[in-house]
Amino acid sequence: MYNLEECVKCLKNEYISISLVDLFFYFIIEHPAGGYKKIFESCEELAEPIPAHVSGKIPAWLTGSLLRVGPGLFEIGDEPFYHLFDGQALMHKFDLKDGHVTYYRRFIRTDAYVRAMAEKRIVITEFGTTAYPDPCKNIFSRFFTYFQGIEVTDNCLVNIYPIGEDFYACTETNYITKVDPDTLETIKKVDLCNYLSVNGVTAHPHTEPDGTVYNIGNCFGKNMSLAYNIVKIPPPQDDKSDPIEKSKVLVQFPSSERFKPSYVHSFGMTENYFVFVETPVKINLLKFLTSWSIRGTNYMDCFESNDKMGTWFHLATKNPGEYIDHKFRTSAFNLFHHINCYEDQGFIVVDLCTWKGHDFVYNYLYLANMRQNWEEVKKAAMRAPQPEVRRYVLPLDINREEQGKNLVSLPYTTATAVMCSDGTVWLEPEVLFSGPRQAFEFPQINYKKYCGKNYTFAYGLGLNHFVPDRICKLNVKSKETWIWQEPDAYPSEPLFVQSPDAKDEDEGVLMSIVVKPGVTQRPAFLLILSATDLTEIARAEVDVMIPVTLHGMYKP
Repeated sequence: MYNLEECVKCLKNEYISISLVDLFFYFIIEHPAGGYKKIFESCEELAEPIPAHVSGKIPAWLTGSLLRVGPGLFEIGDEPFYHLFDGQALMHKFDLKDGHVTYYRRFIRTDAYVRAMAEKRIVITEFGTTAYPDPCKNIFSRFFTYFQGIEVTDNCLVNIYPIGEDFYACTETNYITKVDPDTLETIKKVDLCNYLSVNGVTAHPHTEPDGTVYNIGNCFGKNMSLAYNIVKIPPPQDDKSDPIEKSKVLVQFPSSERFKPSYVHSFGMTENYFVFVETPVKINLLKFLTSWSIRGTNYMDCFESNDKMGTWFHLATKNPGEYIDHKFRTSAFNLFHHINCYEDQGFIVVDLCTWKGHDFVYNYLYLANMRQNWEEVKKAAMRAPQPEVRRYVLPLDINREEQGKNLVSLPYTTATAVMCSDGTVWLEPEVLFSGPRQAFEFPQINYKKYCGKNYTFAYGLGLNHFVPDRICKLNVKSKETWIWQEPDAYPSEPLFVQSPDAKDEDEGVLMSIVVKPGVTQRPAFLLILSATDLTEIARAEVDVMIPVTLHGMYKP
């Protein structure tokens, strides 16, 4: 663990002149051995939970389950999956009780997985891998298979979240999969299209304290043009009925292009507003509907970038759900994860993990790229968009007569919002963190107490040329940074768990699955860090490899 500002003081005492950002890269670890390749290899599920070897002392109050999901099977027989988001969904669980830890994992029995196992081939097209008709069928059967319509994947490898009293694994299509968080058994597949007007929803919903769930997905709006719906799923019901059956569309955002919706991975929510960022990364819907059936296209083939659009911010009120017709725009960037947003003195502050430009970042996440030798990985990352943590500020009260004037009056930010002659408001961000090919991603906050509120701390996974090799803490007010890092260690998204009776925002622990492929025994472990200063509290090591995980949750 390094507190970078303290290290700056130490080095300056040694008469070395070095900036905070320079020091961050002073601690960058190289990976010439290529150990990171191991996290993109298939594994087997476990027949039963296995005990972990615990070092350190796990807090007595930390009793529950860390649930994670990600790709666990990167090929079916001789057929490989090509993209990071293609591997079949594997659910992981670390159980903590009385200072002891066990680890368990099972593949989620989605249709994509069950049929692939039965036919020993890839049956359903995934994000970057095309499924082709059964070669054992005759030519006429194979031909007509192409025209039977699009079969959307239910491979729920991205996240896990609660709805009511139940838990669901999800991807970004209209399918979510109900799972048992104790046994990891697959219960049932749910098609959200049966309840809501959406083509799919994100894997990053927002949840209010009472259990109400909000999400966003694209849909067909007026005159068959595309739009984006915010959907609301109510909290647990007194009559024990399924809250999904009472879901509804709350408000709709317009799309800047009629047949090309933007890719949406997350959205923002304050106490009274929704924030939707419309990026220049587009889904060509006509290509999706036509080429898929005729040529065997996959999802990645249907993405394109609008190099003239820039990026648009949209706002809507929560109660009642109404679209606010203010046009906020800025330069082009990719966006996957919102950190947090909140209201302050007539402004909405929006903190984002951005990637500069319109070139789609997912183009660089093919497994062939991720498995290259270290020098080649770095070369590929040099061509990719540059990551940057940014703060944007959106004024709620817009005076159209104040053209050319900065409308932002918050004293603690350099972000600006300027009224243009065409009635739009041009936004410029404050940069909270930036470093060449060093990303602060998969962000987490003290969600329970500070989602949608003015906050201080964010936690993230540090990506070194797309390779996850550190855990980061960022003070979004002072820009102070802490990191945890070990040589040839590859952590996952750090999840924040608040201490009981916590008084401070960062009073709690971070939990992350870490893989160290180079060690001969117990190559993976659950890492528990102090969220205050990123010092290690404990680790629980297991004698199996664990492939990359994407997102997850802590279940008390």
